[in-house]
Amino acid sequence: MPGLSRRHFLQTVAGLGAATLSGCQGLPRLASSKAHVVVVGGGFGGATAAKTMRLLDPTIQVTLIEPKARYITCPGSNWLFAGLTDLDKLTVDYQALQARYGVKLLADSVADLDAVKRQVRLTGGQTIGYDRLIMSPGIDFKWDAIAGYDKAAAQQFPHAWQAGPQTLLLAKQLQSMRDGGVLIMTVPADPYRCPPGPYERASMMAYWLKQHNPRAKIIILDAKRSFSKQALFEAGWTKHYGYGSSNSLIEWHSLADNPLLELDKKNQQLISEFGDRFQGDVLNIIPPQTAASIALQSGLADAGGWCPVQPLSGQSLFDEYIHIIGDAAHYAPIPKSAFAANSEAKACALAVINLLNQKPLAEPHWLNTCYSLITPQHGVSVAGVYRLDAAQTIVAVKGAGGVSIASGAETELLEADYTRVVYQQLVANSFA
Repeated sequence: MPGLSRRHFLQTVAGLGAATLSGCQGLPRLASSKAHVVVVGGGFGGATAAKTMRLLDPTIQVTLIEPKARYITCPGSNWLFAGLTDLDKLTVDYQALQARYGVKLLADSVADLDAVKRQVRLTGGQTIGYDRLIMSPGIDFKWDAIAGYDKAAAQQFPHAWQAGPQTLLLAKQLQSMRDGGVLIMTVPADPYRCPPGPYERASMMAYWLKQHNPRAKIIILDAKRSFSKQALFEAGWTKHYGYGSSNSLIEWHSLADNPLLELDKKNQQLISEFGDRFQGDVLNIIPPQTAASIALQSGLADAGGWCPVQPLSGQSLFDEYIHIIGDAAHYAPIPKSAFAANSEAKACALAVINLLNQKPLAEPHWLNTCYSLITPQHGVSVAGVYRLDAAQTIVAVKGAGGVSIASGAETELLEADYTRVVYQQLVANSFA
């Protein structure tokens, strides 16, 4: 990263906290008249928003609506394929948000919104009013993108893009694959949750196969012409998995001009526009994605399936009293990652407090960093800092962030250590 000590930068990143939001440090306690903010979704974005609201202004009533009592993090879930973790280690709860910060928890999901009355109706029948609503509902899938692939088919050909049972299913299929078998992974076009995620997954799978099924192969069929941290991944695959050779554990193919159109479930084949058939013993199909269904049905998404927002405040372009953060929202060029959701949540929480108290909005800065393991001893990363330009458009700050510097085993090991530390600090910063 030009002009910035990488060690110093990573120490800052690992610390997280209010440093990801300009104007938060030393912010005085604000006074509001018992305003009620409802947060929908308990992932990294929603949990961070609820916690930050109460930290900055404990007079505000904050209700977090989340159907699950425990949350399994998608970050870190790829490590399960290499035998480096398990679901218990990836699972957090919401007790600290309630006991330490006074967030009210409602174990339910939202059935619909009444924007006129500013109310959410829950699946259980309860109606909750709000002064401001923060939506962090996450993603859903375009099940019709590949003919023959739907929710039912995902039980045979898992996507594992929402951590939990699907992750375990795919891991079991990987471990049960015949000697010399083929695993096919499909990767959608941008945007989707965690851009480097498929390539870390392939790395972790290859790490396991190298030890237990070295004649096997992972074939990545990518809807894009290039991918996040491609040079770093390919260098790591070459070093550890024979990438580019005839016995490579990983092959990557761009299907940008020959998209996959159909799944033949009986023969476990994927069929492309040009009629090519790709057959695998295991099919890991990651579908194209949209904002979660509650955002779509509430009219908060545009034709592209994502929720446009005013970057300064996170307010929906379709409803000034609704704010949207995390994977469902359109904050491009900020990628859809847990780290970015945490940063967006802090900026949004401050904006909501200022709006409730009729204070000027502070100009936010956002930070994203994404670490990936190629082996347990070889990590790579990308980081970016973002701000608003004169047109109130999000832009990357020139000279800030960057990618890993490929400079030998010591740096690779250091990056691997950072990968684990940043994950632990991100979870603590969001949920603890």
